[in-house]
Amino acid sequence: MRSISNIASFSSYWILAAGFGSNTNILEINLINLILVLGLLFYFGKGVCASRILINLLENRKRTILSTIRDAEDCYKEATERLKQARTRLQQAKIKADEIRVNGLTQMEKEKRDLIDAADEDSKRLEDSKNFTIRFEERRAIEQVRQQVSRLASERALERLNSRLDSDLHLRMIDYHIGLLRAIENTAD
Repeated sequence: MRSISNIASFSSYWILAAGFGSNTNILEINLINLILVLGLLFYFGKGVCASRILINLLENRKRTILSTIRDAEDCYKEATERLKQARTRLQQAKIKADEIRVNGLTQMEKEKRDLIDAADEDSKRLEDSKNFTIRFEERRAIEQVRQQVSRLASERALERLNSRLDSDLHLRMIDYHIGLLRAIENTAD
């Protein structure tokens, strides 16, 4: 924007008009001259064909502007409707995304619980298997010790018997046992 000092400084360069005249060069006509010429044509040319042309031009321009305004309003209504539909779709998409997120979190928690339960069951089965194996090995070890003790006791008893047993004692033992068997046989009859 020009300041007042700039306008004042250029006023010395202005050429004062010697009189009133019209400019016929259309490229040099400014808005004021154009309005002045059209006003004069309208005032002096009432009923003349030029005023009719001007009125027709203005009416055509008016119709064009009104048509453009209607088209713009229609475009605005259409754009508003599309925006409303887009907002509705966006809201539905947000709701669907929230549902998917909630379902995903629920599914994740369920799978987490299932994995923990499965791990607990596996741990319990392994503990039971370990305890069973320990008891089985314990029994087997006890049985082996019993067998070894029995075998050792039998071997020692045979060794003692063989070392103390002479043929006379041996015959007496046989007679004693035969007598016991006969007594058992007689009591059974």
